[in-house]
Amino acid sequence: MTTRLSPKPDTKKESIIVDVEENTRASDLDNLGLPVSGTPERLKAERKLVRKLDSRLLPTVFVIFIMNYIDRNGITTARLKGMQQDLGISDIQYATVIAVLYASYCPAQIPSNMLLNYLPRPSLYIGLCVILWGLTSALTGVTKNFAGILACRMFIGLPESAFYPGASYLLSRWYTKKELAFRLAILYSGLLISNAFGSLMAAGILANMEGKRGIRAWRWLFFIEGSITILIGFASMWLLPDYPHNTSWISPNERRLALARISEDAGEADQDNAEDSPLKGLRMAISDPLVLIFTIQTVSQLLGLSFVNFFPTLTQTLGFSTTISLLLAAPPWVFASIACCLSAWHADRTGERFFHIAGWWWGVIVGFIIGLSTMKIPGRYVAMFLMASGYAGFAMTLVWVSNAIPRPPAYESYHFAKEFAEPCRIDRKRAAAMGIVNGIGNLGNLIGSYTWKTEWGPEYHQSMAISLAALVFSTILAWVTRQMLIQKNNQLDADENAALKDADRARVEEAARLEGLTFQQAMERRKGYRYLY
Repeated sequence: MTTRLSPKPDTKKESIIVDVEENTRASDLDNLGLPVSGTPERLKAERKLVRKLDSRLLPTVFVIFIMNYIDRNGITTARLKGMQQDLGISDIQYATVIAVLYASYCPAQIPSNMLLNYLPRPSLYIGLCVILWGLTSALTGVTKNFAGILACRMFIGLPESAFYPGASYLLSRWYTKKELAFRLAILYSGLLISNAFGSLMAAGILANMEGKRGIRAWRWLFFIEGSITILIGFASMWLLPDYPHNTSWISPNERRLALARISEDAGEADQDNAEDSPLKGLRMAISDPLVLIFTIQTVSQLLGLSFVNFFPTLTQTLGFSTTISLLLAAPPWVFASIACCLSAWHADRTGERFFHIAGWWWGVIVGFIIGLSTMKIPGRYVAMFLMASGYAGFAMTLVWVSNAIPRPPAYESYHFAKEFAEPCRIDRKRAAAMGIVNGIGNLGNLIGSYTWKTEWGPEYHQSMAISLAALVFSTILAWVTRQMLIQKNNQLDADENAALKDADRARVEEAARLEGLTFQQAMERRKGYRYLY
């Protein structure tokens, strides 16, 4: 049986890496023995490492994501307390204020994720972005007219663009694909909880801060929420990890273990070749038909879920006061958060993706049908629970992208370097793919900003019909993706050597070094790789 391998990298290019390794402490890591994979000692060490990450990384990104959406959607609650009237903006101008955030947020995600390829300290980069969007959110409270609030919304989208794809990428650098869905769901549940917690916070501020020091309550809303975000941004610089090779709050043994388990999970080291570049990774992502399908699917999906930007307005159509409307907005998002985590936990257990994503869209479709059928309060409120739960499906989107885009993983990868802190080479394709899918995909939110028109309320039948059609289209595209991945796995089943076609010798050699295996053993281990669908 003939094994087909990629040609060895150019000797001159390899010598650059060899020179770096000879002048670094990579050899120090080599001397730290790891338990054999699968043994009780190894499993115990991995559980300890994962617990440490879960207790520090996850809570931090969870809290940041809560403030991310509270700051982004504060404008929707401020509208209920006179912001639109004070600033003298029309309904179409308000829709533009909602949409303009995505005009900067969407295109900035791709270069932001590519910029991470050059940054050895993502904790500082993400923390700085949190501080900047908190500051911009606070400044929204001093705006006097349409131009001022438009500028704030435009600028807040730039630092916010770094967080979700950047945090997803950072999590994927530490967790295996069987661990990733649940952790990303916890991250995304921060968004869902923010809709509940943000509504409760806004209810308290808007009810009690009106006229304090001569300032309207909706302005206090931006001042308070922005200040909290700034404090969290400073704290995150210390709390977040960097990469496995240069995070200071884990031991050298744990660093090596973190590198080894990710390499083992992929069957190759999580890094690029010497000839790889960010632009090459971008070209690889753009040319991959799966990335195109995922991108269009996400645009359509977020159009179908764009009611999130108008949720307080939707609860107000039930006929209650501002405070009661905000309180009623919270329970659907608490339910959605629980559904999100349970769904992702089960997806990790089963390895299934399509039904754990599309199934929640079908629930939203049922909610829209109820909303189209009745204006009675119980029916409409039940529909809102079903609508909110649709985000449990969206939370799995980047997880599926991460699982479906083959190595080289499109995020990053750092080689060992001096003092474990200096980047040498990085894996690019998946970072670019995740930036493209989430960045361009959020154009669905931009389009959706003009879908929920005031003149279509309080029934919003046209809005629901458009959103329903978008989710049906998303389902079709997700099914196509599933069939493509099934076909890829069938090809791998038919000929195990096909699993080696895309194997990069340098990455497999690195995986073998980390695991203490021969090159052939590492290649045999890689044969077991399959796409999740």
